[in-house]
Amino acid sequence: MQNAAVLASIPSPSSGQFDLPGPLPSVHAYGLTLLVAIIAAVLMMSWRWRNEDGTKDTDLVLRAAVWGVAAGIVGARLYHVITSWSDVPDPKWKGVFQVWEGGLGIWGGILFGVLVGAWVFRRAGQSVLRAMDAVAPALLLAQAIGRLGNWWNQELYGKSTDLPWGLEIDDAHNQDFAPGTTFHPTFAYEALWNLVGVGVLLLVDRRWRIRPPALFSLYVAWYTFGRFLLEQLRVDPSGMFWGMRTNAWVSLVVFIASSLFFIYWQLYDGKFPRPTFRRRRAEAKRPAMAVPRGRR
Repeated sequence: MQNAAVLASIPSPSSGQFDLPGPLPSVHAYGLTLLVAIIAAVLMMSWRWRNEDGTKDTDLVLRAAVWGVAAGIVGARLYHVITSWSDVPDPKWKGVFQVWEGGLGIWGGILFGVLVGAWVFRRAGQSVLRAMDAVAPALLLAQAIGRLGNWWNQELYGKSTDLPWGLEIDDAHNQDFAPGTTFHPTFAYEALWNLVGVGVLLLVDRRWRIRPPALFSLYVAWYTFGRFLLEQLRVDPSGMFWGMRTNAWVSLVVFIASSLFFIYWQLYDGKFPRPTFRRRRAEAKRPAMAVPRGRR
C-alpha cells in the first residue's frame, strides 16, 4: 500500500530553471510562472473593464498593470524581507533582490499593487471603485497561476501525508524530514481554491447587482478564508503569535474586516458619508446678484 502511494505521489522538478543554448542566460521557472500569471490577469482585466461610456480602454489597463505590477513586486518582496529576514539568502544585500529564489509576500504585493493601480485610474478620471471590482477575479486568477512557482522552488508545502497526491521533496528542501516523506501540496490546494473563487466572483458579478467595490471585498474574504485554513497545514518557517502563525492571524483579521465591509456596503442606508475616489470638479461660482436697496 505504501509503495502504491509513493507511485501515485506528485514529483517535484529536479531544477527550478531552464538552461538555454549558447550564451543565453538561464530562465528561472519561478519568474516565468509569475510572468504568465501577470499576462493572464491583464487579459482578464482588459476583458472586464469598461469606461463610463461603456467602451473598452485597453491602454488604461496596460498602464495600470505596468505600474501596479512593479509596485506589487516591490511590496511583496518588502513584506517578505521584513517578516522573514532570516530566510533571505546570504549575503543579505544581494539576497534581498533575488526574487527568482522565491519569497514574495502576497499581502504586500496586493496592497502596493492596488494602491498604485488605483492612482493610475484616478488620474485618468475613471472610477476607482469600479476598477477594483473589475480586477478582483483577475487578481485571484494571477494568484492561482503564481502558486505553481512554489512547486518549481519546492517550497511552501504542508505537513507530511500518506495521501496518494502527497508531494515529493528532495533532501535539500525537506526541512530535515525523513527521506522519502511526502507532504501536502498546500500551494496546489491554494491554486485550486483560487480558481474556484474566480468562478464564484464571475457568477456573483453576473447574477447580482452589488455596489462597487463589494466584489473586491468578496475576493479578499474568499482568499483569506482559504489562506487561514491552509496556514494550519503549512510547515515552512513562520513567526508565531499566541500559538498561531503570523499569516494565519493576518488572514483571520482581514477576512473579518472584508466580510463586515461587504455586509455594510450592501446594507448602506445613506445616513453616513460614503467614501469616494472620484474627482470632484470645482463648481463655477455664480456672480452675486446686486439687489437694490428697498427690495427684498
